[in-house]
Amino acid sequence: MITCEGLVKIYKSDDLEVVALQGLNLHVREGEMMAIIGNSGSGKSTLLNILGGLDRPSAGQVSVGPWDLLKITDEQLVSYKRDTVGFIWQSNARNLLPYLTALENVEMPMMLSSKLDRAYAKQLLEWVGLKERMHNKLHQLSGGEQQRVAIAISLSNRPKLLLADEPTGSVDTRTSDLIMDIFRRLNREIGITIVIVTHDLSLAGKVDRVVAIRDGLTSTEFIKRNPNLDDNDQTGNRSTLGGDQAIHEEYVVVDRVGRLQIPKSYLTALQITDKASMEFDGERIIISPPKSLEG
Repeated sequence: MITCEGLVKIYKSDDLEVVALQGLNLHVREGEMMAIIGNSGSGKSTLLNILGGLDRPSAGQVSVGPWDLLKITDEQLVSYKRDTVGFIWQSNARNLLPYLTALENVEMPMMLSSKLDRAYAKQLLEWVGLKERMHNKLHQLSGGEQQRVAIAISLSNRPKLLLADEPTGSVDTRTSDLIMDIFRRLNREIGITIVIVTHDLSLAGKVDRVVAIRDGLTSTEFIKRNPNLDDNDQTGNRSTLGGDQAIHEEYVVVDRVGRLQIPKSYLTALQITDKASMEFDGERIIISPPKSLEG
């Protein structure tokens, strides 16, 4: 569904250049539900904006389904955003029109594309648990209910890909769990591909795969461990994300030219700064502090 190879994004302002993505690689399968995590400034929101057609890449390759987002024309970009992708913002103010009811908010994108389907709009609000609230104005809804309206809006154009930028960042834990349950149900029942950007590790623990971005590059990846297999059946380092009961295997991501990003905490623990020794024993690559030079 998503392929990024050597994806670069550079922001230019006067004499200043900021490299937000510096050769990022990412592959997302159709029907997958996954999360992208990273600290502020890591490039995760930039990536989401590019996938959502809200920003243009500077170089590299990036495609969503049949769409090449590096070569797409402005006219094609309108079709892409209308027909292929749905977007959920963290801020409800960017998702919703306050003077409309919940139902009217869901219908608005349909009207813009001349595909009004009131029955489907009502069905979407039922899916997110707002059947009894669809005729309420926004000021009559809680923050969590407004975010669920936003989810319904993002699905109004029947997208193949749903992008969510910190979708639970402004709600309490109970509402966050409810929203994630909605995502999981939509993913399973209609097969939509869902990519969630977050810094919340407890939320990341509720998806099947997590990709961590550091300094504009994919660094590590966590894949949910099959509880039916014993410890000898899978490789990787065991890691529990956010205290969630699901066990994830942690992997270092290797790009197409063989580079990998080692977590800084590992290097610090080994007191590795600018150089490291590396050995291959026939089965494993061993990275260690530099051996002292003699003579």
